[in-house]
Amino acid sequence: MFFVTLASAQATSGAPSSDRPVPLLAAVLVVLALVVAALLFAYFRRKPSEPAQDAAQAALPSRASADPPQAADKPSSSHRDAASVPTSRDELKVGLSKTRAGFIARIAELLSKKQISEDLLLQLEEVLLTADIGPKTAEQIFSQVRATLSRSELKDPSAVWSVIKDESRRLLKVDSPPIDFAAHHPFVLLVIGVNGVGKTTTIGKLAAQQLAAGRKVILAAGDTFRAAAVEQLEVWGQRAGVPVVRGKEGGDPSSVIFEAIKRAQREGFDLVIADTAGRLHVKEQLMAELQKVRRVVKKADPTAPHETWLVLDATQGQNTIAQARTFKEAMEISGIVLTKLDGTAKGGVILGITHELGVPVRYIGVGEKIGDLRAFDAEDFVDVLYDRSA
Repeated sequence: MFFVTLASAQATSGAPSSDRPVPLLAAVLVVLALVVAALLFAYFRRKPSEPAQDAAQAALPSRASADPPQAADKPSSSHRDAASVPTSRDELKVGLSKTRAGFIARIAELLSKKQISEDLLLQLEEVLLTADIGPKTAEQIFSQVRATLSRSELKDPSAVWSVIKDESRRLLKVDSPPIDFAAHHPFVLLVIGVNGVGKTTTIGKLAAQQLAAGRKVILAAGDTFRAAAVEQLEVWGQRAGVPVVRGKEGGDPSSVIFEAIKRAQREGFDLVIADTAGRLHVKEQLMAELQKVRRVVKKADPTAPHETWLVLDATQGQNTIAQARTFKEAMEISGIVLTKLDGTAKGGVILGITHELGVPVRYIGVGEKIGDLRAFDAEDFVDVLYDRSA
């Protein structure tokens, strides 16, 4: 249209050809050519990268959804506000928010006075005794307050708070060596506990974490009396990308775990994590079955099991202490895993567990993500639990 109009105008005017605006036309043509070239360049430059992206996504293993996000998937730190990035302690605060809102908040309220009277001390004792830490542990903490502080110091809220915090830290610091999964090859970990406490989920998360740490992991579906437990463990195995040894439904759990250990020895696995029965008809039957598992494990490897962890549900409060006592009578428990801390105000029971059993807490569960199964650190736990600024 532009060229037709220009030609018509020139013909009508009858101006000589030497006066035609050739330079203007040339400039317009050059600009148009450059615009078209730029558009074509951008189009063809973007187009080839799309199949490559699709191929990369197709190459992701099926377990990608179970693994923690890789560093490459996170925004560069240079493009994020550092204050908005949650730290490990921030996440722990969130996970313990309900526990902090329980007896800790009640203690903080009592100690918010400028000076403590004898009546307030009696109220403090009542708060401790009615908390889910258990009466024995409550009495231990309160006795420590009385024994440590002088008469004048007992009137100082900050001094009382400090003693409670220090005694809690002491109770949680059970003297035990750190876990060394490289100490044996393969390292055999038995996981025990009643049904519904999060045992199978804990195994799946731990397997994913250890795989990410570079270890070759195999799972043993030893809860053969409950088909759902085997299926759930297999789902976790698929997500984490680790094999699962299973047997017949209702079969012998010991034989399944025995076979898993033997396969680990043959194929060079670093870690065997064995699920076990969580409920039989009577308590005595369950404990007898677990003791049998332990004997058979030793036939596969005389040094095994190298760790036996009891999984407990924090939402059950003081019932977890009773469960722990029962299991400890039948098995040599070397560690506790306390799950579902993020969903309960009864998390203070952790103090009663370590105090009464003398067994260290190895892991705590404070959320649904794989990373929310956290290696327990008494210092961090107490600092967050008794953080009055949060």
